Amino acid sequence: MKYRTFGKTGWNISEISFGGWALGGGMWGHQSDDDSIAALKRAVELGVNLIDTAAGYGNGRSEQVIAQALAGTRDRVYVVTKTPPLPGHWPPLPSETVEDRYPESHLRSNLEERLRNLKTDCIDVLLLHIWSRSWNRDPKPLRVLEKFKQEGKIRALGLSTPDHDQDQLNTLLAGGQLDVIQIVYNLFEQQPAAEALPLALQNGLATMGRLVFDEGSLTGKLTSETLFPEGDFRSRYFGGDRLARTVGRVDKIRADLVDTGYTLPQAAIRFALANPGISTVIPGMRNTAQVEANVAASDKPELSRDLLERLYTHIWNRGNWHAGK
Repeated sequence: MKYRTFGKTGWNISEISFGGWALGGGMWGHQSDDDSIAALKRAVELGVNLIDTAAGYGNGRSEQVIAQALAGTRDRVYVVTKTPPLPGHWPPLPSETVEDRYPESHLRSNLEERLRNLKTDCIDVLLLHIWSRSWNRDPKPLRVLEKFKQEGKIRALGLSTPDHDQDQLNTLLAGGQLDVIQIVYNLFEQQPAAEALPLALQNGLATMGRLVFDEGSLTGKLTSETLFPEGDFRSRYFGGDRLARTVGRVDKIRADLVDTGYTLPQAAIRFALANPGISTVIPGMRNTAQVEANVAASDKPELSRDLLERLYTHIWNRGNWHAGK
């Protein structure tokens, strides 16, 4: 496993970290806690030292499973979790005020719940799970999170971007008000390379690349006939003709990888890591086989300039898909 400096925190973080959304079950279908714990333990054995989760991943179940798996090894691993806003539109409407969605009372009570689920008295990184550009001018919740740092309840703070707007934090990136951001960056969503990632690098922010597999399409496992389990959010994400269109695009990427020595998932991971603004990627992992396959990408050589230039052509400006077609 290769490691990178995690922005101004100075932490030495595995370049491939553990995405824990699916461990909560729910929107990803059934998930065995035994499989989750085995996957987490195997990841730590192989050098993964950052795990990402959130309150919304199975209503805290992902956090609880992570706490159970890390018992006895907690000091070897950094944990990132996320606080959601109070109920309302997702993503927030520009007309919604930050005080309505992230009041201090909510932030504090939610933090205490995160601490209980993770069985700790200090969280390494606390992110707000969604944000709006309209809140950039007076980001009051960030000042509350700064209080949590001063109280010793969190070590670093930041934000996660919504899927449709990877540049919405640029003002905050330049202003030094964040320690960490979580941002979509993959073979299809390359727009952050224009401004967001250079700004993060310039200002010493740690950057976690999410959706490196585009909710599974860039693993190459989906076909135009794939059926998702009941309740699986991907039935909406790939709704209508989206699945067939996505598979067609994936096939073109796969053609560019012939005789390169990279599988599609390996290339997807190495592509994201090729940007110097990315500190780590957080692919989802549900079992030990997925852990071993993803971690192995760290041993692959960096993509050649020629291959990178070919892969850049697969950018796909889709907007927000989550509502379905």
